[in-house]
Amino acid sequence: MKAFLILEDGTVLEGTSIGSTKEIISEIVFNTSMTGYLEVLTDPSYAGQAVVMTYPLIGNYGITPDVESEKPWPDGYIVRELSRMPSNFRCEGTIQDFLKKHDIPGIAGIDTRALTKILREKGTMNGMITTNENYNVDEIISKLKEYTTGNVVDKVTCKESSKLSGKGKKVALLDLGAKKNIARSLNQRGCDVTIYPAHTSAEEILASNPDGIMLSNGPGDPKECTEIIKEIKKLYDSEVPIFAICLGHQLMALATGADTHKMKYGHRGGNHPVKDLETGRVYISSQNHGYVVDTDNLDPKVAVPAFINVNDGTNEGLKYTGKNIFTVQFHPEACPGPQDSGYLFDRFINMMGGNQ
Repeated sequence: MKAFLILEDGTVLEGTSIGSTKEIISEIVFNTSMTGYLEVLTDPSYAGQAVVMTYPLIGNYGITPDVESEKPWPDGYIVRELSRMPSNFRCEGTIQDFLKKHDIPGIAGIDTRALTKILREKGTMNGMITTNENYNVDEIISKLKEYTTGNVVDKVTCKESSKLSGKGKKVALLDLGAKKNIARSLNQRGCDVTIYPAHTSAEEILASNPDGIMLSNGPGDPKECTEIIKEIKKLYDSEVPIFAICLGHQLMALATGADTHKMKYGHRGGNHPVKDLETGRVYISSQNHGYVVDTDNLDPKVAVPAFINVNDGTNEGLKYTGKNIFTVQFHPEACPGPQDSGYLFDRFINMMGGNQ
């Protein structure tokens, strides 16, 4: 069956339908990872977006247990070529069946590198995936221009708290759309991790007397999270050590008077170099974000840059002045290096006094 991707600039790309045949409107973003497509599909930070994979062959090792949440989150999935015969001893099925099972539409057969060039030159755009061959471009474009992702954190956060028991430090993890490996990375280091829904009050978190607080990744525009930002400011005012990743990094910045803005096309992939400004060392990082913290007007009495992106010089982390708080824009729980920035979890544990 034919399928079409229609962008808000009027570009129409034709391919073959994969997965569900339902029609969707979403923000179209691209990911440059060569592997890890299942982690991409199950990353809650993709809620409200359809993902273009720039690597030309996707699905060669099928569906494996390497998931970051219980279900996939992208609205749509766009690939150049989908492997018809996956081969891996851990394979439990195909991407085609996985997309159908979870009612996610997709397109194969599109020149994804040409599409990526369009998104890089013109910026991230909204788009429609449809199997309707009698589409009206003008009508669709007006709908595309009206679409916003909205407050998607409410969609992806857990509904109730849960726990990963450990004999080390007590960590409260605020789930803004957390990937499973964040809690797992802490738990593997001995931490007793309690995962809280995004709208949990600061008072409830602090009442549990955690040794440290973790703010997770998540989807959408950080400025939509107005109530969560107020609670994070209360956490900042406490003396509890805090480590934040991705959306959590942005929300902490907003809570302390800094600003964020939307990037032209964002950073999404497993090959982004970031530089630790304290040591001068460069790490290969995994990233997934469309917003960035402004550092031009950053008050050094509040925070100073700790990491920068080597490619474009944008901020990748902050160290908070006079506080036991540091935040990063990239994903230290992911494994692109493969373990390049995992040491940041050890730094967090040391901030809490270590596991002795």
